[in-house]
Amino acid sequence: MHVVPKGGRWRDTYAAGKQGGFTIVELMVTLVVAAILIGIAIPSFRNIILSSRLTTTANQVVDAINTAKVEAIKRNNFAQLCSNLDSANSSDTLGTQCGGNTGQVVALGVDASGNAQAETIQVGPVGLASPLRLSGNFTALRFNGLGLAAQAGTSSPYSGLVADICTDSLAADNHRMIYIATGSVVQVLKQSGTCSS
Repeated sequence: MHVVPKGGRWRDTYAAGKQGGFTIVELMVTLVVAAILIGIAIPSFRNIILSSRLTTTANQVVDAINTAKVEAIKRNNFAQLCSNLDSANSSDTLGTQCGGNTGQVVALGVDASGNAQAETIQVGPVGLASPLRLSGNFTALRFNGLGLAAQAGTSSPYSGLVADICTDSLAADNHRMIYIATGSVVQVLKQSGTCSS
C-alpha cells in the first residue's frame, strides 16, 4: 500500500526494520535484572516473615497474660498462666489442670455442689512452632482477685522474665522476651543472641 503525503513524495507505510517490539537481547537483559532483584528480595522477605511470627507469638503470650488477669478479677478468684513444666505449675487444682500445656490459661471456679473446679479458659500460643521455640522455660503465673501475678506457689508479686521466644533462623533481633513487673506491668523486648535449650 502506498500513500502520497502532502509533500507529494511516495512512501512505503511498511518500512523495513521499523516494526514495534523488543529484541531478544533486550528481553534477556530484563530477565537477568529481574532475577537479580528477586534473588536479593527473597531473603529479606523471609526475615520479615520470621520477625513477624516472633512478634505475633509474643503478642499471643501477652494476650494470655491479660486474659488470666481479667479472669481472676472477673471471678474474684485465682487464674493461672501455665508453664511448660508440670513442677512449676504446682500440684493444686489449677496446677493439675495446666498439665504441661505451655501458655494455657486456667481459672478457678465452683461447680454446682460448691466444690472448687478448674476450667481451661484459653489454650497456649499457637504460633509457638518450628522454627520458633522457647529459650528456657515458661514461668507459671498465678493471678489473684486483684489481678496481681505471683509465681505459682508463692504470694509476692512477680517481677521478671515470663517467656523468651526465639529462633536461630534470624541473625539479629531473634528473641522476644516477655517480662512482667510488680505482678501487673507487661513488657516485650527484642534481643539478639543464640537460643538456649
